[in-house]
Amino acid sequence: MNYQDLPDDVRRFLLTSVPSVPHLEAILLLRGEPDVAWNAPAVARRLYLAEANAAGLLRDLAGAGIASAATGTSHAFHYRPATPELGAMLDAVARAYSANLVGVTDLIHSRVDKRAQQFADAFRWRKDT
Repeated sequence: MNYQDLPDDVRRFLLTSVPSVPHLEAILLLRGEPDVAWNAPAVARRLYLAEANAAGLLRDLAGAGIASAATGTSHAFHYRPATPELGAMLDAVARAYSANLVGVTDLIHSRVDKRAQQFADAFRWRKDT
């Protein structure tokens, strides 16, 4: 299966709202255990990331309305989609990921690779003719 096999709404959400595979993995991690208050060290251990990167992911998820700070702290977060529609979309993304892991990750990487190529192209020396 490839990313063309993904539902249009899931594909659109992944392209516009999920900046990287680690972001997606963090979403799925929090979604899988919504009652756990996840902090950077715990996310870092589970996703094999540096704690600073995990802290950034958690802040990004909170900023996107996917997670909210646990009561009494700004360093631990629960999975709490801001709207039922966002929650339903994240459920659809999780289903798509479990059915087509390669397609989902390829789609995210294709966008990242395209941006990297565009950045590299900006520095390509061109010969004036």
